Amino acid sequence: QETRSNEESTDESEEDESEEEPKLKYERLSNGVTEILQKDAASCMTVHEKFLALGTHYGKVYLLDVQGNITQKFDVSPVKINQISLDESGEHMGVCSEDGKVQVFGLYSAEEFHEMFDCPIKIVAVHPHFVRSHFKQFVTGGKKLLLYERGWMNRWKPSVLHEGEGNIRNVKWRGHLIAWANNMGVKILDMISKQRITNVPRDDISLRPDMYPCSLCWKDNLTLIIGWGNSVKICSVKERHASEMRDIPNRYVEIVFQFDTEFYISGLAPLCDQLVILSYVKEISEKTEVECCARPRLDIVQPLPESCEEISSDALTVRGFQENECRDYHLEYSEGESLFYIISPRDVVVAKERDQDDHIDWLLEKKKYEEALMAAEISQKTIKKHKILDIGLAYINHLVEKGEYDLAARKCQKILGKNTELWEFEVYKFKEIGQLKAISRYLPRRDPVLKPLIYEMVLHEFLESDYEGFATLIKEWPGDLYNNTIIVQAVVDHLKKDPQNRTLLQTLAELYTYDQRYGRALEIYLTLRHKDVFQLIHKHNLFSSIRDKIVLLMDFDSEKAVDMLLDNEDKISIDRVVEELENRPELQHVYLHKLFKRDHHKGQRYHEKQISLYAEYDRPNLLPFLRDSTHCPLEKALEICQQRNFVEETVYLLSRMGNSRSALKMIMEELQDVDKAIEFAKEQDDGELWEDLILYSIDKPPFITGLLNNIGTHVDPILLIHRIKEGMEIPNLRDSLVKILQDYNLQILLREGCKKILVADSLSLLKKMHRTQMKGVLVDEENICESCLSPILPSDASKSFNVVVFHCRHMFHKECLLVSNTVSPVQFCNICSAKHRGPGSAILEMKK
Repeated sequence: QETRSNEESTDESEEDESEEEPKLKYERLSNGVTEILQKDAASCMTVHEKFLALGTHYGKVYLLDVQGNITQKFDVSPVKINQISLDESGEHMGVCSEDGKVQVFGLYSAEEFHEMFDCPIKIVAVHPHFVRSHFKQFVTGGKKLLLYERGWMNRWKPSVLHEGEGNIRNVKWRGHLIAWANNMGVKILDMISKQRITNVPRDDISLRPDMYPCSLCWKDNLTLIIGWGNSVKICSVKERHASEMRDIPNRYVEIVFQFDTEFYISGLAPLCDQLVILSYVKEISEKTEVECCARPRLDIVQPLPESCEEISSDALTVRGFQENECRDYHLEYSEGESLFYIISPRDVVVAKERDQDDHIDWLLEKKKYEEALMAAEISQKTIKKHKILDIGLAYINHLVEKGEYDLAARKCQKILGKNTELWEFEVYKFKEIGQLKAISRYLPRRDPVLKPLIYEMVLHEFLESDYEGFATLIKEWPGDLYNNTIIVQAVVDHLKKDPQNRTLLQTLAELYTYDQRYGRALEIYLTLRHKDVFQLIHKHNLFSSIRDKIVLLMDFDSEKAVDMLLDNEDKISIDRVVEELENRPELQHVYLHKLFKRDHHKGQRYHEKQISLYAEYDRPNLLPFLRDSTHCPLEKALEICQQRNFVEETVYLLSRMGNSRSALKMIMEELQDVDKAIEFAKEQDDGELWEDLILYSIDKPPFITGLLNNIGTHVDPILLIHRIKEGMEIPNLRDSLVKILQDYNLQILLREGCKKILVADSLSLLKKMHRTQMKGVLVDEENICESCLSPILPSDASKSFNVVVFHCRHMFHKECLLVSNTVSPVQFCNICSAKHRGPGSAILEMKK
């Protein structure tokens, strides 16, 4: 009873708990097959793409559909059915049994053949194209291999293809080739030439051929797979070259792959370029230490020249495997659908390649949800069993169970998409586990938009425990996602507990902005001195609201505030700004200074005020202001500068007011800077100033040195040198005199250089003029007299004529040219006024 329970417990293969995915899936062929095998035992089966044919130990043949339902039943013999053969069309069937009976008949016609032998017939094989009239052939195998052919008068004529090597135990017919196995080995017969083309001996002759039968399988019309014992050979039928043919067959067989397996082979089938092998397994019992039958294995291997690579291996749970021998198992396959049928006396198991649905099942079983989701997305058009959404939801649940809340929330974006119901369901699920914060970053904000309650629920969660996170969400989320009034009230309530919390105040300002209550938002921003205050004013045109807040803005960021005020003079006038800043002169100066930099004339009415502001707060920019301003009252400026003893500014104002001598005196007395005095004298370019400068410096040796070094190019140094007192010690006098002489030499050199350049240019131009005047002038029939406008050359060339040609290329008949009133014999072009053009006025006179 325990064994029976284990057999019935599963239809699937036994798989180890490994990470490697199986290649095949298994299911037991049930329905009618279950009923048959409860009372009988399966002995053989043949597979056609349309149906299955099952033979039993009690001599019955059943036709089944692919689900195992019985469609037809034949009582062939009272004893075991050894073989069933079908042609490729599935219209004719051959059956042989243990009592020597052979029967070939049409499933859809009255055609039938019966034959009885005096020995068991193990094999029958009908021609693959039996349905065609000229291929009415089949072979049987007992002690002989007989070929039956239908001839004249529909009589069947037998002929012996082979005998004398024991019983024929397996035959496979493909195209024009028949392969069979007897006690000695495997033979292949070419039905076209009726020649046997090979003999492949069996490797292990110690195995009983009746207990460990040979398995044959044609992969295609020219490739035969042989499995016997634990040896596999893949043979290829090839054509001989014409030059090799004498008395040997025109075909030969080459063994392309050969390898041994771990267990005994019960069946073979091809799978693309791989092999499916059904193996019979024996093992030592742990309890009794006696060898017993184990579950059969179905392996997929990749043939190699001298070995094979195992791709997968499954142990199959079939009913009664403990009692079965190697000969009790068979492997049949359906070529078109890659279905493999494992037949044992009490069970039929179907193996098929796993499809994408099976692959996803395995991934889900192994909890590889990410890979399962990816596989479903790639094959969404072909999968039938699974839905991407279901896999995604299972993945989210799995991540939540593992505690990976952030990853689960992130996957919601991709998996839930635009399904608002699922989004809301997931949000409530995250709320139940206290992880609303995790999903908040990934909630949809546009297409789709969830109910406002969802967003409000998340915001309240943050407001209770994380002000920074709450502020971040307010910045990132559009204000129309939630009821702004409710959130504002919640923030106000929290501010009652913590009135100075900058994060809450800033967030409240943003909420007021969303709600278009810009005045309140501006008050908060100014209180917080927040950088966004200027952006808020610009964006929402709040200039009317800041007329009385200019000082606050300037205190916060004077540069940005001034730029904003100057950029918007039409909204807040200059006068209003100056008035507001009246009590803050330092800010007033910043504003007026920036205004002056932009436009020297806009704030001209405040230039007088600016003199005091510059003097008080910005001395370095006072002198540039005095120089650039054309509206500044000079007397007022001079008064202020003299009061504050601003020498440089006073000097500039004195010189600008025409009092250069006082300015120079102030430089010499106050600054005592000879270089500045000389520079000032150079700017004024006034001889009297130079005289004053020399008189002031004549008794001061350092000043004399400065003058000697700098005035050589503006004033004759002799005037200064003559006035120097005898015996006065002057610092660096020698160097100063050397410099004067060098300056003088430099001037002489410059004059000589200029003279040479002038002479060279004059000579060059003279040569150019001479070359120009020496050039010939073309006179032909097309030229006309500029006075009479007739051709310059006469029509009769034999007559004499006189032509005057000027260097300006104008031409005249001599008689047409006006006679000059001057005494000079030189004539000038009447058109070009060559007299005033200078060079080029000479005349070329032509006579003939």
